[in-house]
Amino acid sequence: MAADPVLSRNLRGGEHLLAVLVLIWVGGLSVWPLARLFVEAFAAGEDGRAFGLMAEVLSARATRRALVNTLMASAGSVAVSLVLGAALALATGLFALRGRVAMSFLILTPLLIPSQTLALAWIEMSGNSSPILRPLGLAPPPGTTNPLYSGWGIAFLMGIEHMPLVFIAMRAALTGLPADLVEAARVAGAGRARIVACILLPLALPAALAGAILAFAAAVGNFGVPALLGIPGRFPMLTTLIYQRLNGFGPSVAGQVAVLAMILVALALAALALRALVLARLAVPTGSGAAMQPLDPGRARPWIEAAVWAVLAVIAVLPMLALLATALSPALGVELRPSTLTLRNFADAFANPTIVRAFANSLQLSVAAAVLCALVALPFAFLRVMAGNPLVRALDWLADGPWVVPGTVVALAMILTFLRPLPLIGSLYGTGAILLVAYLARFLPLILRPVLAAAAAIEPAQDEAARLFGAGPVRRMAAILAPAVLPALSAGAMLAVMTALNELTLSALLWSSGNETIGVMVFALQYEGNSTAAAAVSAVSVALVLGMALALDRLAPHLPRGTLPWRG
Repeated sequence: MAADPVLSRNLRGGEHLLAVLVLIWVGGLSVWPLARLFVEAFAAGEDGRAFGLMAEVLSARATRRALVNTLMASAGSVAVSLVLGAALALATGLFALRGRVAMSFLILTPLLIPSQTLALAWIEMSGNSSPILRPLGLAPPPGTTNPLYSGWGIAFLMGIEHMPLVFIAMRAALTGLPADLVEAARVAGAGRARIVACILLPLALPAALAGAILAFAAAVGNFGVPALLGIPGRFPMLTTLIYQRLNGFGPSVAGQVAVLAMILVALALAALALRALVLARLAVPTGSGAAMQPLDPGRARPWIEAAVWAVLAVIAVLPMLALLATALSPALGVELRPSTLTLRNFADAFANPTIVRAFANSLQLSVAAAVLCALVALPFAFLRVMAGNPLVRALDWLADGPWVVPGTVVALAMILTFLRPLPLIGSLYGTGAILLVAYLARFLPLILRPVLAAAAAIEPAQDEAARLFGAGPVRRMAAILAPAVLPALSAGAMLAVMTALNELTLSALLWSSGNETIGVMVFALQYEGNSTAAAAVSAVSVALVLGMALALDRLAPHLPRGTLPWRG
């Protein structure tokens, strides 16, 4: 049946209009602010020379010190991430262990728990009043500085936080290997140890290396851990230097910190380019066929399981218990016993209207950002996958920009873009709107990626039939696309809420009085020395996120494979 030319033109016109609206959204929230930052960084200096501002900032001693510290701490964190992530991926990806889903969930908790909360939990666990180490006689002597307030402490915690990036990459490589490799090795008489050491491990190492490079890019832009450990430990990094400059001098130094932000962008992009090169040059083609099944570890199973649970207890469980114990203690240094246990810290914290307002603000911002991004993801996926619009194909990778570059860079780009009054909307600086705009740009990819993957699985003939019968873009989205991608859309939206709820990197630079967020309050309470209140607020926020994660896990049977990383 031939399509009516007038009808075809009308359908294409509707698709073009949707594409223009998507362009305005992505261009206005993602591309324009980052481009504005780029222009500011390359502005002339006070002497009028081209690139003079960049030369001034790069030659400053503080910049060089922060850059060296950033590189050293990030490199150290990669070593921790690589060792932990590869070992845990090998154990849970290769062997048929009991409780593998629970293990994977605990391994991935550093992705769910915000960096400032992770840092606070480890501060409470490793200090001289540690409720975990002090009863064992392992806590530092009273009066000594917490050993984590140092460069190696920052590297260690960032390594734990970004370890899941190595774990996910290596486990995916291991579970995707074809089964015939193992069968051929067994026929040739190779034992389990030789199969793992000589066949499986070499094939998975490029993926582990790519994950480690991604962990480096994440460490370069980390703010929460360097803020809680580096500022009191006098170990400046680029992210904390940007924060301290803006916090001390305000928007008047926006040009200088824009240069610092461009250094972060250059480091992150260089790491991502190296990762792409590694995957292109070192990835070993493994062919097709049935995926490898987990190996039977035999008599070694109890020992492997015990080792995995021991590691997870140290990196995931004990720090959270220390955080909870601090929240339940009447004061720092008081031994936690049934007679001293109290809920007063929770009561006092939530009697504070600022903290209550911070929870309300974070919930409203994260839910609003998730809903609006979901509404954008639907037409984006329709135009990208079903309509094959070339403009939206070009926007696909641009939409990832605010997620790929460090959050500090995104926050600074928002300040530069929305500081001066704009037509119709005025200045957004110092309002809650600038936080929402930053969240919309930052968290769109979290929803967009699973929706695009689900849309790609739709049979193209369905949309073609609807087009032939004159269905417009909105009707095709509602009748064909929306029902098919709804589980992925819901999962992506919930992941965005979980990530945005405790966000600090954007909020630390964009919050204003009356627009506080949970992450800002945790940082402020700890910074002013009120550790028990900070622990109480953190414990509640972690409980919220873990509750959302468990609720999301119930949707696992209805979601595209890989949507929930702990489900593998």
